[in-house]
Amino acid sequence: MIAIFDAVVLIVAFVVVGRIIQSRRLFRQRGPQMFDVTPGSEDEGETRRLRDEVTQLKQRIQVLERIAVEKENSLAREIDQLRDR
Repeated sequence: MIAIFDAVVLIVAFVVVGRIIQSRRLFRQRGPQMFDVTPGSEDEGETRRLRDEVTQLKQRIQVLERIAVEKENSLAREIDQLRDR
């Protein structure tokens, strides 16, 4: 049973070492640009589109809030009218 545990640990160690070697090679090929996260022209367009979408959603939320408040006010008015009868 201990041999199975040792084999599993050995396999995991090989995989980890292999991934480290692979990462180092990739870093050498691509260099520090691999970690560059500055937005490109595609990202700028996507960012603009997402900002427009957020703006539209905020406007829709404002309309829904206004409708909800108006319904509450009209419901309160109707209840008051029924009480007055």
